[in-house]
Amino acid sequence: MAKKPDTAAQKSTRIADNKKAAYNYFFEERFEAGMVLEGWEVKSLREGKVQLTDGYVVIRDGELYVIGCQINPLGSASTHISPDKVRTKKLLMHKEEIKRLIGKVEQKGYTLVPLNLHWKAGKIKCEIALAKGKAEHDKRDTIKDREGRREVERVMKARHR
Repeated sequence: MAKKPDTAAQKSTRIADNKKAAYNYFFEERFEAGMVLEGWEVKSLREGKVQLTDGYVVIRDGELYVIGCQINPLGSASTHISPDKVRTKKLLMHKEEIKRLIGKVEQKGYTLVPLNLHWKAGKIKCEIALAKGKAEHDKRDTIKDREGRREVERVMKARHR
């Protein structure tokens, strides 16, 4: 039996995750979008100098933009550029997908949230989700479930020793 060769297109490496998103939102659908970045931003992403927690996606003139995604410049950034670490970044998706998202976001309670940044085939991709905000009692349930899973894992780990 022949083994499939690993190609760059099959692998994706995580750069950053938005951990607050799962706490604050229910995810309906997930999408992958390309990002328009400057050179210094790509170099900073390679070093992992990014924060997605305060990021959100807006729709302007039929195009998607990430606002609040903070990419910190490296100390060795070029002297002839002035890096803006909270610059609005454009997301790249097919027109049909964007039109469908616009229709869903216009429904009551839906928003677009960036979930993570990752490498895919040498390009930086942003995974976004069509999400609905959680009420306070839903957030408490999330915490309770997470603590319950941790307790079960602790007990299982202790039994296997």
